[in-house]
Amino acid sequence: MIHPAIAWVIRRFVLAPLLILLTVTLWTSLPLWLLATGIASAFVPGWLRPVRLLWVGLLHLTLETLALVALFALWIGSGFGWRLRRPWFERMHYAIMRTYLVVFFREARRVLRLKIETVGTAPDAFPGHPLLVFCRHAGVGDSFSIMYALMHWYHREPRIVLKEMLAWDPALGVMLARVPSRFVSHRPGRDLEAEVGDLARHLDANDAFVIFPEGGNFTKGRRTRSIARLRKLGREDMAVRAEAMSHVLAPRPGGALAALEASPEADVLLVAHTGLDHIDSLGDIWRELPMDKRLQMGWWRVPRDEIPTGREEQITWLFDWWQRIDDWVDEHKPEELPR
Repeated sequence: MIHPAIAWVIRRFVLAPLLILLTVTLWTSLPLWLLATGIASAFVPGWLRPVRLLWVGLLHLTLETLALVALFALWIGSGFGWRLRRPWFERMHYAIMRTYLVVFFREARRVLRLKIETVGTAPDAFPGHPLLVFCRHAGVGDSFSIMYALMHWYHREPRIVLKEMLAWDPALGVMLARVPSRFVSHRPGRDLEAEVGDLARHLDANDAFVIFPEGGNFTKGRRTRSIARLRKLGREDMAVRAEAMSHVLAPRPGGALAALEASPEADVLLVAHTGLDHIDSLGDIWRELPMDKRLQMGWWRVPRDEIPTGREEQITWLFDWWQRIDDWVDEHKPEELPR
């Protein structure tokens, strides 16, 4: 495991310059890449699959490069980092993040023929009320889809708990290091519940604290290990409930309960989605292009006075909601997805 200080140096002074260099190289040699991918398109199934993938990849690299330049300018403008934590600079970082997500999702939906839609009654933005957002975790890019919806549809400033591996994304790692967020890992000595609680504390009127209680994307292997873990902990009752859920992992309640305790004034927004569940790797993305898929999202707001206060009661409440989300996914899952 790389020491955090060394990892920071690699991300900032190696990966970021390499990403910018790669972007410039691709743009300057774009005619050659278009010719190559155009020829390759004749030999692979799917309409212009290599060209579509090239354009989405180039768009991502371009937005990352522009974001890095803007972030560097903000760093200079803040007095070389001195005032980066001030409210105005925080808002500017969220604006960069929102712009990236809006531009990328609009173009990706067009090129990949991907639709994102809400099933049932969409919640309003709940202005003036902080929110704790508990999300299902499955498929490629679900955390980015949730961020896009919260920032673009509902004008929220998210505080998000993410896996540490996402800090290696050059622009994302810089942006989220400068706004309230946590990259979590299971290093010895880390009190993850305490870190989550600190992040969820003192939410203001347009904040949304975002966490994925399952702790990882749904796979059959993770589902099996999750059930075995519950039995090892002596929670046979919860293991039995987890076995009854086919599309979600048993939630790990520690982080969610820490957020509930740290932000007693916040309501809870639960988010489920389905449509890209079976896409877990770059290979899956390649095989599915053009996707021509619908990412369906379900939203439920739970007022705080409807949430129990005792720890065991809250665990039961969370499992009850995950069972409801599992039923929702089963009801809305596209027929072509494997069961």
